[in-house]
Order: sequence, then structure tokens, then C-alpha cells
Amino acid sequence: MSPGIQKVEPLDMGHVVRVEWEDGSESHYPCVWLRDNCQCPHCFLRSARARRLLFEDLDVNIVVKEVALADRKKISITWPDEHASEYEAEWLKKRCFSEGARAEMQEDLFLPERQYWGSDLQLPKIPFEEIMYDDESAYKWLCTLKKVGIVLLTGAAARQGELVKLGHRIGFLRLTFYGPTWQVQDKADANNVAYTTGKLCFHTDYPVLQHPPGVQFLHCIKQTAVGGESEVVDGFHVSNKLKEQNPQAYQILSSTAVDYTDIGVDYCDFAVQCKQRIIEGQAVRINYNNATRDTVFDIPAEKVRPFYAALKEFNDLLNSAEHKFAYKLKPGDIVTFDNWRVLHGRQSYQSGSEVTRHLEGAYADWDVVMSRLRLLRKRVLNRD
Repeated sequence: MSPGIQKVEPLDMGHVVRVEWEDGSESHYPCVWLRDNCQCPHCFLRSARARRLLFEDLDVNIVVKEVALADRKKISITWPDEHASEYEAEWLKKRCFSEGARAEMQEDLFLPERQYWGSDLQLPKIPFEEIMYDDESAYKWLCTLKKVGIVLLTGAAARQGELVKLGHRIGFLRLTFYGPTWQVQDKADANNVAYTTGKLCFHTDYPVLQHPPGVQFLHCIKQTAVGGESEVVDGFHVSNKLKEQNPQAYQILSSTAVDYTDIGVDYCDFAVQCKQRIIEGQAVRINYNNATRDTVFDIPAEKVRPFYAALKEFNDLLNSAEHKFAYKLKPGDIVTFDNWRVLHGRQSYQSGSEVTRHLEGAYADWDVVMSRLRLLRKRVLNRD
């Protein structure tokens, strides 16, 4: 049911418009924001959902000349230059500046809630066919992926190409130097340590990129009988533990160059209406891959040993029994996980005359995943 407006009036010498709702609540809207977001054809291109009003033409000290309640579903404002704007009640209510309304908007748009875990992880599992053809299952998958950071899809065909289908389900896959998909198996003259049979320590993929892939998919096509177990750890949970136990080490890692290794922290850096950086001081991305750390290290020499000490402490926490979770993929399993949060590794296995273990991998960007999640949310919850 659309909200109704009981009363509207200017406050603060015309710099703010107060709206009193029929349910007794009230909202305050700064006039500079109202003028900036005028929805008339001169100021807003509805077909593109884009602002036409140039920022250099916006008076940041603007006040209303007149404000009126056109009916209980709309307010009208006349500005000092006689420009007229109208705002629908439902549109205004959705953009209320109250703390509660903003929290609800964040939840609706970005699902910021996190469920931390360690060795006690109950690995979420959903059948592959269900998420491919049922919107509710797909919505559950992506919500859980955002909240927990990892979901296992079961029952896919044990052949190459299933990840391409999965990519089409969410939108499209992330193209990298290895192509849209890549094959993880023992190879001669391997150009990646993952293409060997050795143990892989906990890491995130592509940490050297300015925008590393947000989500990773690994599809088990063939599994070795002995060894090859997968391990994962919640990097956000471990970074919180490091922050509690040794704030100085946490600070060192959260301020070190991204092309070496770091913990990306939200310190409310300069960003206009930034999307996922919601909770100040909370880790937003882990960049760590021991195998690909560069030999070039652009910090003063006296800070090198403290950095190594901090990284050692972080690495020890990653590998502690209470934090890591082990499992073994079966042919047809697809593990999907947050590459900004979940560090993954692998136990070694024996090679043979034939390929004994074969995974197909792919990436997707969080922007693509979140776009699909919001669309599924509207479908499943019947929201406008």
C-alpha cells in the first residue's frame, strides 16, 4: 500500500522540507538534494534513468520558494527561479534519510549481513539443476553466497561446459588471461602452481589486479582417489581475529601496497554514494597469494621485518585448526565462493600416467552477481 502524506512544510529557513506521513512518522529532505533529484523531463532523462541537470547549475544553498501538498500522494515545490518540481509520496518514502530507512535500503540493495565461520562451517548445498531452473533456489544460492561466502552446488554433469551455463544463469563470466574458463589439472611446464600436484596454501586469486574477480567457481570433473582435498577459510573472520589480538599487525597489513598483500578496509575513503562499503572499519577484501607475491616491495627497509611478522601471524591464524574447513569435491560438484573473502587451498595428490584430478574454473564479478540477485529478489518477493 502506497504511503500517504498528512502535511508538508519548509524548515530551517527553507533549506529543508518536512513531510509528515499519515502513520504519524515524519521525514526531513534537504532542499539541495530535492533540487538535485528533480524528476521533470528537463532535469531527468527517464528513458535512461539518468540525471540531466548539470552539477555546475546546482545551487548548493538553494531554498524552496513554495511547497505544497498537491494531494496525499504527491508534493510540489516551486524554486526561486520559478522551476517547478513534483515528488511522488512512494518515491520520497523509499529515499527517507532516517537511520532506519537507510538501514532498510542498504539491506535491500546490498545485503551487508555476514555470517562468520570457522572449522564448524555447515557447508551450504543446493542442487545445480534447481538453481538453473528455479528462481527461488537461485535467489537462495546468491543470498547465501553473499552472506556466508561459499555454497556447494551438487549434481552437475561431470564434463566441461557446465560453468558456461552457470555464467549465463547469472549474466556472464569474467574474462581473464586464462579465458572465460580454465582447466585445473597437472600439466608439464605449468604456468600456474595450481596446475601441479603440490599443496596449495590459502590464497585468493588475482590479488594483483586493481579489481580482482569477486566470485570463483570450481567444477569437479574428475577427482583423485588419494589426496586433493580442498580447504577454505573465512578471511573476514580471521582478519577480525587478527584485529582483536594484534591491532598493530592488522594495521600493517591493511595499509600495505595491494600488489604485495593486504587487507582492504573500509575507512570511508572518497567515494560518492559508494556501494558495498557500508560498515566503517570492516574488511571488504582480502588480497593474499603467497605464490605470486612480488619480489619488488615498495616500503622502507625498516618496515620489512614488521610486515613479515604481521603476515606470519595472519597466515598462522588462517592455518589454525579452529579456522579452516576441509572437504573433498566429488565429480559433478561446483563450489562457488567469494574470492574477496574466502581463501582457498588444496592438499597435494599423486600424479599418474593419466590425468587423475580435473577441475574447471571460472570467475564472475560481484557487480554481475548482485545485479542478478536484485532481479531475482524482485521476482521472488514480488517487489517493484
